[in-house]
Amino acid sequence: MDYYQIWCNLKESSKDLDFCENVHQYLGQLQEDGRINGFQITRRKLGFGPSELGEFNISILVNDLSQLEKTFQHVAARKGEIERLHQAVYNAVKDTTFALYRDFPDEARKGS
Repeated sequence: MDYYQIWCNLKESSKDLDFCENVHQYLGQLQEDGRINGFQITRRKLGFGPSELGEFNISILVNDLSQLEKTFQHVAARKGEIERLHQAVYNAVKDTTFALYRDFPDEARKGS
């Protein structure tokens, strides 16, 4: 399993519940369509965490890079309902940081 990680802050912190609802609609649609395996949204608690990372963390679960790339291509087309859902999330964030993690040890390492 690969984990596409997104850390961000909100442009308007008072819109935190709206932001979470928009993330659930957007990523929920991608999950319902079978484009991602799942997702989770978390928020920093009590100010603990590196200042370089945003207050919110979104984890998107995919099988592999191929699935992630196909999902990116779908969203990058900027068409239809998925574009409206994406814009509701994208327009609310600032200070974004991205990373890609994997389960470890994974099949590639277990075999060596």
